[in-house]
Amino acid sequence: MNYTETLDYLYSKLPMFTRIGEAALKKDLHNTIVLCKKLGNPQDNFKTIHVAGTNGKGSTSHMLAAILQQAGYKTGLYTSPHLKDFRERIRINGEMVPKSFVTNFVEEQKATIAEIQPSFFEVTVAMAFSFFAAEAVDIAIIEVGLGGRLDSTNIIQPELSVITNISFDHTNILGNTLEDIAFEKAGIIKKNTPVIVGEREFPSANVFVEKAGLETAAIEFASDILKADQVHTEPGMLVTNILKGEELLFENLKLDLTGSYQLKNVLPVLMSALKLRELGFSITDDAIYSGLMAVKELTGLQGRWQTIGVEPTIICDTGHNVAGIREVLQNIENTKHQKLHVVIGMVKDKDIAAVLSLLPKDAHYYFCQPALERALPATSLKDKAEAFNLHGSAFETVEAALASAISKANKADLIFVGGSTFTVAEVL
Repeated sequence: MNYTETLDYLYSKLPMFTRIGEAALKKDLHNTIVLCKKLGNPQDNFKTIHVAGTNGKGSTSHMLAAILQQAGYKTGLYTSPHLKDFRERIRINGEMVPKSFVTNFVEEQKATIAEIQPSFFEVTVAMAFSFFAAEAVDIAIIEVGLGGRLDSTNIIQPELSVITNISFDHTNILGNTLEDIAFEKAGIIKKNTPVIVGEREFPSANVFVEKAGLETAAIEFASDILKADQVHTEPGMLVTNILKGEELLFENLKLDLTGSYQLKNVLPVLMSALKLRELGFSITDDAIYSGLMAVKELTGLQGRWQTIGVEPTIICDTGHNVAGIREVLQNIENTKHQKLHVVIGMVKDKDIAAVLSLLPKDAHYYFCQPALERALPATSLKDKAEAFNLHGSAFETVEAALASAISKANKADLIFVGGSTFTVAEVL
């Protein structure tokens, strides 16, 4: 198979969460264990950092990767989902896995895939581990796909576990309470392995402390130790001082990820860098400064409060649950504009009513549906939105919705595109 045929095989033959939702999930680690065993357990051949959390785990993973790259380490990065190119999921020092590796891996493993019937995600995890081992990375940042305890990535023995935060998402899978969700995320905490948690929040903090105690894992909450101070913006940069108690730890730290929510994410990133120093990694302050001000360039991260057009300003963001949308709305409020236009598409298995209840009623809406089976039809989204006094028009495609918004917006207006990672993927 050529590369296109290989992707068709992966997308169409294997159960894929992004396409069909919960039915694609395997409720244990068996397939991943068997698949990686047949590959010689490549995940045991390089060091890792494991990153979980409801929101911010993608940004956190990319920031850590950027810092480690600048520190001189050959750094692997596994994330999901991808936005434009499947190979975004698997990178080394920002470079995507070659197409040839993807096609060769799938060709060589077709018999095993036929035998054990893994999911799309299980195959991509094994592919990433094989690539990182073959390329002899110094360390790899491994982002959890969903949850943690039963996620396919949870066969690694990391140097450090990182949990960004806990809020409601995928409740049909992870549970209906914050304690239940925290229990699943806490599943990445390993014996005698330090863990950094981004935010101390009740009641999830108690779950993490209890699990860390059972595993004799040293645990620290970044929000207890560090805080952002004197925050301001410069063109293309979010700038802050970072304090440890009264001590000025990092002055004028610049982030090229400019969403205000990155102030939460950068705290566990910095705590992780400091912890890695304790573990023997050579990470200078210069590596931290230069890494954080060039995350997008160094790692290829997209879709986080990303400006994709001017006059009118067009911004997209992958935030898609209640906590993520609250952060998006704060950023909209902080962005100078006259009228607000919202291009929004969602998937069926999200808490749609809770998200819609938060959205501003004075915006004009362009309801659409990303091109996947899980997408909520635009007309259904429009009907649900009208119950919350959100008014606009329905469009069959994301492209048509954005084109209509651009045609109706004035130069001083703001067009926001979001509601789903997949909506953002299509505008990018």
